[in-house]
Amino acid sequence: MNSRHLSRSICRAMVVTVAAALLTGCDAYLPGPSYQDVKIPEEKFRRIETLELQEAAPEDGQPSDADRDGDWAPPTEMELSLEQCRALALTNNLTLKARLIDPTIAAERLSEEESKFESSFLGNVNFDRSEAPGGTLAEVGEGIYVPAVDAIETESMLTNLGVQVPLRSGGTVSFSLADSQTENLSGVGGVFNPTYRNQLTMSISQPLLRNAGRWANTHSIRIAAYNYQMTDARTKLEVIAVLAAVDRVYWRLYAAQKELDVRRQQYDLAQAQLEQVRRFVNAGERSQVEVIRAEAGVAQQLEAIIVGENNLRDRERELKRVINKAGLDMRGPTVLALSTEPDPVRYRLEPSGLVQMAMEARMELLELQLQLLSDASSIDSARNQALPLASLGYTYNISATEASRSDSLDMLFDSDFTGHRLNLQMVVPIGNEVAKSRIRQAIYQRRQRMATRNDREVLIELEVLNAIDQAEANWQRILAARQNSILNGRLHEAERRQFELGLRTSTDVLDAQTKFADAQSAEIAALAEYQIALVDLAYATGTVLGAARVQWDPIVPPTDDF
Repeated sequence: MNSRHLSRSICRAMVVTVAAALLTGCDAYLPGPSYQDVKIPEEKFRRIETLELQEAAPEDGQPSDADRDGDWAPPTEMELSLEQCRALALTNNLTLKARLIDPTIAAERLSEEESKFESSFLGNVNFDRSEAPGGTLAEVGEGIYVPAVDAIETESMLTNLGVQVPLRSGGTVSFSLADSQTENLSGVGGVFNPTYRNQLTMSISQPLLRNAGRWANTHSIRIAAYNYQMTDARTKLEVIAVLAAVDRVYWRLYAAQKELDVRRQQYDLAQAQLEQVRRFVNAGERSQVEVIRAEAGVAQQLEAIIVGENNLRDRERELKRVINKAGLDMRGPTVLALSTEPDPVRYRLEPSGLVQMAMEARMELLELQLQLLSDASSIDSARNQALPLASLGYTYNISATEASRSDSLDMLFDSDFTGHRLNLQMVVPIGNEVAKSRIRQAIYQRRQRMATRNDREVLIELEVLNAIDQAEANWQRILAARQNSILNGRLHEAERRQFELGLRTSTDVLDAQTKFADAQSAEIAALAEYQIALVDLAYATGTVLGAARVQWDPIVPPTDDF
């Protein structure tokens, strides 16, 4: 009876321990509000809200006198070079921050696969209490028998501890030690009551065909390693893309600033032309229509300024978004002053050398090469899975049975009672069409990937050649636009002098002024587009512009919050 109470106490303790562990685990992994408490109303998905706008008053959009005297302040200015923008983007760009976590995730997946051969500790405790019919008779008289025992009640507890070691060859080695105690509560039993049994078991199981060998069992590790390298390639490509985007936005902002300067200069010239016309009209040397023509020219230049300012704000917001500098909000009034000027230098561009560089440096081709290696490993794995399933197993055990646990353990250590078992098992699929289909799928996928790689090589060569031609064309545009700007400046000056002599109208002067402004804008655009063309050429070859090399590292987010 003491054994019965002991067994029940142990069971209760085990139940309480498991329940406490489960509750503690739930609290540990739910530090904040549970996702089960989040309820999103259905109208959030089904109802579309309307945008209601209010009509602006005439004075809206202008700072009041109170604002000027109080908290109102003119926009601040921040000077930025191209190198600073690149550094800020590498540090703060949100798209890049998200992408830099991918290598960390891929590394953990690789670590997960590499841990598949870790050993495992096995343990279980079983408690059993059962009743069975007695099955024995006692003679109480001549020819008269009655059941000796109405029921046999037994109580047993089995504890089994062991270690399981998976092998890279596909096999498994196991070691286990079992301890059992059996008591017949009805008083009917064998030699020992209670009975203590111990058994030490050592076994090994090894596949012979399917899943046999180190190469077959490390397939998933190789796939994870290839995926990790492909993630690095995609991340590097994203870093190059972000740097190229920074350069493009920088030069477009530069062009927008210079374009606005040109339009403001033309506005000042139009204002000067209007004042000169008014003086001539007041002196009676020109008709009143000249004033109207000059005022129309001023209004036209004012419209160009408004368009230029809006374009400048768009470019500034885009650069602020890309670099994502703290305190440089897109809604803020900070004006960006660019300190890096374009350096229009003509370069000798050799198509064959640049195409070869692109074939070696483009991350898309490297990713496809890794995918081809992964596909080759998948084909071998599929062929291995098509083999029959055959395994060889061997088990060695030592057994002991005594009236006490200590005596049973002593007998176990003496190894008086041993057993051996050899097992050979084989399963041969009939037809095996599923495995054959998987082999064909893996081969087809690799063939498809090879065709994709060839197509990608042709596209990369096309991109490089187009980028070379675009850079050369933009260089020629710079020369032509500069010459055009010089000639239109001279033409504007000549038309203005002819107007002062009474040989031209204000319309002629304004037309020449507009052509001069357009020529200046074309020169600015050609300079910016030439710089962007060099950026595109570097991107097409899988590189970046600049003298300094870029080194990136993956981001490892903290896991304490989860």
